[in-house]
Order: sequence, then structure tokens, then C-alpha cells
Amino acid sequence: MEFKKILVPVVGSDADDEAMKLACRLAKRDKGKVWAVSVVTIKRALPLDAEIDSEIRSAEEVLDRVEKIAEEEDCEVETDVLQAREVGPAVVDEAVERGIDLILMGITYKVRFGQFSLGNVVPYVLKNSPCPVILYQQ
Repeated sequence: MEFKKILVPVVGSDADDEAMKLACRLAKRDKGKVWAVSVVTIKRALPLDAEIDSEIRSAEEVLDRVEKIAEEEDCEVETDVLQAREVGPAVVDEAVERGIDLILMGITYKVRFGQFSLGNVVPYVLKNSPCPVILYQQ
């Protein structure tokens, strides 16, 4: 399988760094391109285009970090801050719009109610993704 277009949703965790490295290696193998997106969630009480400076700034810092990693891997990456009500649908919509071949997500080990939990974003993306999804757990 060829992965010409790879989408890497990032949140600022260490797993993002490793996911980005892996995405770059896969993209280079197939002469592809990597898109990194950070999703800022907007509360329902606010309009979707509300400018939440502090959250946008921190999303841009996360994207700057993965851009540096891509540079170190000698990989071309395009970054974008998305604003949405929920992260999962935003990631899936972005994959559909860009005709993405692979979504590569870094996940961290979370325990909720005494059990391993993927939260609600990862299951949503797995269920609704238009393409293969790789989860990278650190």
C-alpha cells in the first residue's frame, strides 16, 4: 500500500513526536506528503469562528514542534490549526477533504475507571475514517 498523503493529528504529547517521525519515514518511502493538524475545540456557547487566542497560540506551538521534527527527518510537512466543536469529526472531515491515504495518531496510555481508555476521539476516527488509521502508542 502507498501512503502519498498522511494526516497526523497532534495534541502536544510525546507520542505526537514519534508519530510524526514515523509519518515522515512512511511519506519519504512513497515520496508523499505529511499534514499535521491541531484541533482547537470551541464550546457550543461560542460561534465556531471565535478567536480563542491562548488555545490557538498553544496549538501553533505544538505544530511548530512537529515542524522541527519533520525538518530533522528531512520531510515536507504542512500544518494547520482547525477549529471545531469536536476533535474526531474535524480529523475525519480533514481526511476526506484532502483525500488522505493514512491517518497516523500518537496516543498516550490513559487509565479511566481503572481500565485502559482511548477516550472518545480515537474510537470516532477509527469508526468513521475514509482511510487506514495507524495508532502509535508510546
